[in-house]
Amino acid sequence: MSALRVVATLEAAATGRAVPITTVRHTHVSDRPFVLIPLNLAGEVCAPLAALVGSDPEEPRLLVVPQPRNRDDRFRFAARLADQLLAYIDEFTSATEEYEGGRPGAREQRERYTEAPQLVVPNAGAAAFLRLLGRSTRFRRTEGPYAVDPAVPRLGQWLTWFTDQGEFPTSSLMLALTQTLTAHWATGQSPTEDAHLAALLAWIDPPPDTDGATAALLAEDPTHFPPSGPATDPHFDHALASLYEAIDKATSDRRRAAAIRQLEAQLRPQLLPTWRLMWRGIDLLRAVPPGASVAQRWQRDRDRFTGFHGYVAEGGLPRGRWEQASSAARRLSHLEDATARYQSDRAFDDPLVMAEFELTGEAVSGTVTAAEPERNGLSPKGRSVLRPRITLTTTGTGRLRVGDEVTSPARPRQTAEVLAIRATADGAHEIDLELTGGMGRSKKPPPGSVPELGEEVCYTSLPPYVPPPRLPADEDTPWTHGGPPQPYEPTDEDANEAWE
Repeated sequence: MSALRVVATLEAAATGRAVPITTVRHTHVSDRPFVLIPLNLAGEVCAPLAALVGSDPEEPRLLVVPQPRNRDDRFRFAARLADQLLAYIDEFTSATEEYEGGRPGAREQRERYTEAPQLVVPNAGAAAFLRLLGRSTRFRRTEGPYAVDPAVPRLGQWLTWFTDQGEFPTSSLMLALTQTLTAHWATGQSPTEDAHLAALLAWIDPPPDTDGATAALLAEDPTHFPPSGPATDPHFDHALASLYEAIDKATSDRRRAAAIRQLEAQLRPQLLPTWRLMWRGIDLLRAVPPGASVAQRWQRDRDRFTGFHGYVAEGGLPRGRWEQASSAARRLSHLEDATARYQSDRAFDDPLVMAEFELTGEAVSGTVTAAEPERNGLSPKGRSVLRPRITLTTTGTGRLRVGDEVTSPARPRQTAEVLAIRATADGAHEIDLELTGGMGRSKKPPPGSVPELGEEVCYTSLPPYVPPPRLPADEDTPWTHGGPPQPYEPTDEDANEAWE
């Protein structure tokens, strides 16, 4: 936990209301997300009990498994879930746009969808459950013994893909709402308590006549706010046991249908409070203006959606049960790259996030007290070039040293070199900076390209995001790393996974 978050947590505890820890929203929020609230049978690893799903706040769809321990009932539930989710995904494949993509020097015309789906689940536990559900469905056969509906393995592929994307901090294709909210607000409770959606929202948006702590205490009452899944309330599990017993003992189809209706009548009020909380949380996020880099990251999400949709449509195989060495290395590289990109984007988009780097000494802010905007210097080739110089007066120098290269969030394309650092008589510090880039090619800098006298500016040694080097293609994997990997071939054993 950063020092800034600790301060915000203490302030929230003192004031009784969550404190924003960002000035902008760092996540894309779709105009029409798909909300999925799953429930799992207690004591089972991957036995779906029910789900409340939909993209319209006024029209939730309840999907129920009559007997979660029955294989056929589970896969009929998966087929119904596939009908809902796959239809939602297909809504985003009607409109495309052309753009120029590829690395510098190898640009080419490409096509992508103008929008992409967004899957929103209550918490990290729900995301982990969907990962297991995807793994248990994407290998299923649609012909022969134990055949399932053709939509089931497609659902498994998409659930696996969404949960994979959810691991990347730069991606907004799948959001765990509690994690997204706590990335933007600090409450006066512990991180474990923040995982409770109702309690978290009670701190962020408490009722008018109470504070966050009191509202959160009331929100922890399972009779008013049942668990948001995938786990269920233990007291409710006792009621479920008698309902499932009635279903198993039904002596006719009519009685079984009546018992299932009773089950649905018990499950709906368990899920509806969380459904309302989900859309309330989404609205709170929408009310925060997006950061400057959010649109660009969502653009890359649309690129990935376009590519994967085409892969599935062409009959692409599901991802194998185990990662090969080359794909695992590539995935790790992409995760590290995404983390670095997200850290840089957030800091350059948001002064509050940059303040965390000031606390760690990786950034300084101050006032411009001297400026030579038309100063010239020598390039490495000995030519006279524009090299403005400014002096920044600040209370501390952090970890900056002479010779360091720094960047200002206000002018991210302009770098500066620290020329000198000196203490003043009143205990402040002066930092001389030489500016390069972002000023055009004229001998006079354009207005606004050089900080002016009296301007408050921030400089950080945290560099803007730079893409990492590309890893070799699979077919170019050297013998020292096992050589080119063998292509994945699905087998019957893929579907025979033990979950106990």
